[in-house]
Amino acid sequence: MQIRVINVAQKMPAWVDTACHDYSRRLPRELALEFVTLPLTSRKAKQSSTHLKQRESTLIIEKLSKGSMNIALDENGDCWDSKQWSLQLKRWMFDFSQVNLIIGGPDGLSEACLTACHQKVALGRMTMPHALVRVVLVEQLYRASTILQGHPYHRE
Repeated sequence: MQIRVINVAQKMPAWVDTACHDYSRRLPRELALEFVTLPLTSRKAKQSSTHLKQRESTLIIEKLSKGSMNIALDENGDCWDSKQWSLQLKRWMFDFSQVNLIIGGPDGLSEACLTACHQKVALGRMTMPHALVRVVLVEQLYRASTILQGHPYHRE
């Protein structure tokens, strides 16, 4: 299964790339992780956040393949614990060849983009910088895969 992390962001700091690479190289072969980073829309003084969200979300929607599972990371989404992440991952592996995990820009995702998604997930109720969201997301994918394998990385 291919997992694509589609995000709207500027260039990530080196520590983000290092951490994401470390966790993604640990994933089993059957979970191919790809990062698709779309450019942040230029923030000009007179543009509304709604307009910015719409422009960025249009770029995201263009990247979604027909038949893929699309999951928006959204502050109003469901909060899953690590076991729930593993159960979701297992379901995705059986039902889909591609899963898109979508991280919007600083203003979030438009209603059209949220509607194009099958699920909305929150990594918690805290606000986090995009760089940290990316690392936490990849770590949770790795943790979920270790739970499915019975690997001792996850301890309860």
